[in-house]
Amino acid sequence: MPHIIVEQLCKYYQVHHKEAGLIGSLRAFFNRQYRDVKAVDDVNFTIEAGEMVGFLGPNGAGKTTTLKVLSGLLYPTRGRAVVLGFTPYERKRAFLEQFTLVMGNKNQLLWDLPAMESFLVNRAIYDIPKAQYEATFKELNDLLDLEPLLKKQVRKLSLGERMKCELAAALLHRPKILFLDEPTLGLDVTMQVAIRNFVKAYNQRYGATVILTSHYMADVTELTRRVIVIDHGRILYDGHLQQLVEQVAPYKLLSIVMRSPCPPEILGQYGEVEKVEGVKATLRVERGRASEIASRLLTHIKLDDVLIEEPPVEDIIRQVFAESKENRESGE
Repeated sequence: MPHIIVEQLCKYYQVHHKEAGLIGSLRAFFNRQYRDVKAVDDVNFTIEAGEMVGFLGPNGAGKTTTLKVLSGLLYPTRGRAVVLGFTPYERKRAFLEQFTLVMGNKNQLLWDLPAMESFLVNRAIYDIPKAQYEATFKELNDLLDLEPLLKKQVRKLSLGERMKCELAAALLHRPKILFLDEPTLGLDVTMQVAIRNFVKAYNQRYGATVILTSHYMADVTELTRRVIVIDHGRILYDGHLQQLVEQVAPYKLLSIVMRSPCPPEILGQYGEVEKVEGVKATLRVERGRASEIASRLLTHIKLDDVLIEEPPVEDIIRQVFAESKENRESGE
C-alpha cells in the first residue's frame, strides 16, 4: 500500500475583500464581501514507501497547504487523504508518532533553552524508550555533528546551526514520513549541502518517505527523481524530473571555448546563439543532434573545450509556470 494517497483533495478559504479608502472601509463594515480562494483544487497523487518527491510551485501555489492537510493541521474542504493508512485530520496518536513536519521558517525548539532540553522534551512527548533515544541521538549526532551546539541557547545559534538542531529534534522518534517545507531556506551553500546529505542518508538508512518543497533547485535535483509541480492549487506535472526537462526543453546547451573569437553569424550556422563572450560561447541545439553538432564544431572551428549540458532546471520550472499563467489568462 502506498504511504500517501491523495484523491480529489480540495482546500478552499473565504477571504474578506475590501475596497481601498474610507468609503471602502464603511461599506465593508456594514456589508462584508468575501471571495473564495482555492488553495488546493482537485489534487491527486500517490507516493510509495521510501520515495523522495520534490513538490514544486511558486509562492501561494498550494504546497504548504497540502503538507498541512497531509499532516493533519488542516481539515480538507473535500476529497480524501490517507497517510500510512490513517486519515490525517483525525490526528490519532499512532499516526502522529510516524511522521514529522519541518518548516524552514518556523521553529519548534525552545528559544531560551539549550537544544538538548528540547530533545528531552520531545523524548517525553513521543515516549521514546531510553535505549532507542540514546541510539538515535548518537546516529543524528554523528550525521549532523551536533556536539558543539547542544549546550548553547537556541537563540545564540546561527541559522544553519539551528536548522541542524531542528532536524534532529524532528527525527528523534524515527518517523516513517518526512514533510520538509523549505528546510534549507536562508542557509549558505555549505550548510545546504550538509542538510541535503543528511536527508539523503536518513532516507537510505531508514527507508523514510520524503516530500520536499524548496525554491533551491539544487535541493530537488540532488535528492529527488520524481517531482510534482503545482500552481494555483492544481497539479501541472507529476513524473520524472528528467522527463519534464525533455518535454519542456527539446534542446541542449553547447558551451564552447574557442582558440580565437568567432563571429556570431558563423556560430549561428550550428545552433541558436545564446551568448558570446570573447572566446566563450553558448549555443542552443536540438536535443537529438547535440553530439553530432559538437563533432561538426570540433571539425570546422578550432576549440579548446566543448561541453554538452542540460538547460538549468530553474529555467524549465519557470517556463512551466509561464505556460500555466498563459493558459489561465486565455481561459484554457
